[in-house]
This record gives sequence, structure tokens and C-alpha cells, in this order.
Amino acid sequence: MTRFVGLTGGIGAGKSEALAAFERFGAATLSTDRVAHDLLDDEEVRNALVDRWGEEVASRGGVDRERVSEIVFNDRDELAWLESVTHPRVGAHVLEWRQGLANEVPLAVVEVPLLFEAAMEDAFDATVAIVAADELRDARLRERGQGGLAGREARQLDQAEKERRADHVIRNDATLEELESEVRKVIKELTAKESG
Repeated sequence: MTRFVGLTGGIGAGKSEALAAFERFGAATLSTDRVAHDLLDDEEVRNALVDRWGEEVASRGGVDRERVSEIVFNDRDELAWLESVTHPRVGAHVLEWRQGLANEVPLAVVEVPLLFEAAMEDAFDATVAIVAADELRDARLRERGQGGLAGREARQLDQAEKERRADHVIRNDATLEELESEVRKVIKELTAKESG
């Protein structure tokens, strides 16, 4: 039976890199951020956004993601509306993906940035939090052109709380090799629980 694992962590902690490491070591993986991003290309979602915010969010048949971000970043009501459109679709996609996994897949890992905030931990057999020092997370965000941590964590639990709630914690303060080593340890623990 496949172990179903929720992966979360603070902004800039390295969730995506950890997810990629899980995949390199044989886990089936899915990023809900990627699913949500791709959903903006869905015609039904695009039409809902245009109905709500006007043609200014449409660009060459698609959605102007930058404009959508500007609208929702500082307006909780608009963000809540967007999430009401996308979250059920993301959930349906995750369920369909999970149901489509082969029985011999030992581990399925889904990256859910707001896993604890959305009270989704019970949907998973186990949870893993990726954590890193604030200075390092801030530097990573700046390298990506995302302006650092200030103001970006308002909707998230702090890292210490995510660390406290998670079944497994991976510190990502060092090299990719060290991250991979930690991921391998967690995979071993998760698969041992299944076979033991």
C-alpha cells in the first residue's frame, strides 16, 4: 500500500527542492502550487477570473498571472474568492492523481504549502516539514526576485509551529547533498513504518 505524505514548510525553506529529491529517490510526487498554476490555463477558471476582474486579467487567451497576483496579494477577500475557485479543483486533481497511482508505488508525496493552515494533515498518512534559517530563506527569495520574507508569511504559520506539528522535519540549511541525505532518512523511516 502506498504511503501518502504531505510535504510543507516555510516560504523559501526548499519545499520544491525537497520534493524533487523525494522524486529522485523513487517517490511519486505532486506539487499543489504547480497544479494551481496550471489551473489558471483552464478555460472555465479563466472565464471566472475575467467575470470577476475584467479583461485586464486576460492576456492573449491566457491569464495574466502577474496581474492576478497584484489583485489578491493585498486583498484577503479577493484571495479568498480566488481560492474558492481553485482549491476545490486542486483537491479533485490530487484525488484523481492519488487514485491513479500504481499499487506498487511505495511513497506518494504531495507538496502543500498551507497544509496545516488548511487543516489538511488528516488527509495524509504522515507529514514532513522542510525548515531553514530565516536569513537563508530570505536570501533564497531575494535570489528568485521575490523580495524577501517581509510580508510574504502573513497567511502562514511560522516555521516553528509547522516543525512542531509535522511528523518528520528536514532542516535545509546546507548543501543539496545534505538535503538529499535527510530526505533518504525520512523515506527509510516512512517505508519502514509501512513494512513494519
